[in-house]
Amino acid sequence: MSKLLIFGGAIGAALSVILGAFAAHALKSRMPPETLAVFQTGVQYQFYHSLGLILIGIVVQVTKASALLTAAGWLMLVGILMFSGSLYLISFTGIRSLGLITPAGGTAFIVAWLLLAYGILRA
Repeated sequence: MSKLLIFGGAIGAALSVILGAFAAHALKSRMPPETLAVFQTGVQYQFYHSLGLILIGIVVQVTKASALLTAAGWLMLVGILMFSGSLYLISFTGIRSLGLITPAGGTAFIVAWLLLAYGILRA
């Protein structure tokens, strides 16, 4: 499981760099600044939480895994998909109602970080 979390985090981080460069070069002239800012927020949170996935994977290796830490990793991944994914979709489609998904992704991030903290205390 730890290798999968680290792998997922590394892929997520790489994709966030690609998407950030894409936004800076290809989208800058095609999107209004406020829409580009929404996209960049998605990129930023994807990168931070991809690093979080890598961290959780390392912690799982060091502590010999626990259900709490594994759950933290899955919630971090779900958070990336829901939070950043919804912001990307809003940026490209203009469908603002997709923003209803974003807070659920943010909640997944918060719970993932709390589970990580609790899992470390219990390890």
